[in-house]
Amino acid sequence: MTTLATPPDVEFSDLGTGDPDETTPGGSSTWYFRGHNFVLAHTTLVAGDVLERGDQPDEYVVILPAEECDVEVRASGEVVSVSGKAVVMVPPGSSAIVGVDDCTVVRLFSCRSTDLLDKARNRDSYAQPHPNVRPFEPWPDPPEGYRIRPYRLADLTVTQDAVRPGQIVRCSTFMVNFLAPRIGPRDPDSLSPHDHDDFEQCSLAVEGEYVHHLRTPWSKRRSEWREDRHLRCGSPSVAVIPPPMIHTSEAVGSGTNQLIDIFCPPRLDFSLKPGRVLNEDTYPLPTL
Repeated sequence: MTTLATPPDVEFSDLGTGDPDETTPGGSSTWYFRGHNFVLAHTTLVAGDVLERGDQPDEYVVILPAEECDVEVRASGEVVSVSGKAVVMVPPGSSAIVGVDDCTVVRLFSCRSTDLLDKARNRDSYAQPHPNVRPFEPWPDPPEGYRIRPYRLADLTVTQDAVRPGQIVRCSTFMVNFLAPRIGPRDPDSLSPHDHDDFEQCSLAVEGEYVHHLRTPWSKRRSEWREDRHLRCGSPSVAVIPPPMIHTSEAVGSGTNQLIDIFCPPRLDFSLKPGRVLNEDTYPLPTL
């Protein structure tokens, strides 16, 4: 895209507080929030309760954001137990997430899960397509076929540096970047303002406190100019940042601060850097 329209404002919500959007008979509560190409479902899952999907049209993702998480994933005749911080790829079709202990579970669905779009509390913000966001197209199927693929962070021990700032995995629908936990505030003299041309960034704060610094580029129309925003948020919370808004997230909590960045579909720029995506051999790149 060569000409970018003035973006809509950032989408933001606290999660897990206030009235949920859905409560199961078993007592689990879910808050739904969406971006242009996806829906995020944040659930406080009660032990023994089940989150089911039937006729799921494509692969979806389960994030376990804390060490005390413990679930059982059932799909395609498989049953896989997953505990601790993890990202789990779940195949299309029928599936279930069963709570072993009380814990928080985050599920990510592409916009092809049309039954979930209207459940999102910010659905009105996407009544019309956003002009700068490239429409969703899934990436190629995994050559070995779809199945439950759990990626436990404890099993993905890697050196995290400027080249690989987090533990990044992808599937046919999403890329998830579990950024390194930060103890205490981030150095305010080492922030990383940047922007994206044609995709949103979803930043999920799961621990600590952050300030999302946001700047809307100027257009030729002064009526469209906006003041910079410095959005302070706790956790859990979610921010969906539209292109080409300039942004950087500053950890400000005194304890542990943990942020997870989410992209739908996966980011091509990260995927083209060998070794940056930890499961790059499982999911092929699209045809360029």
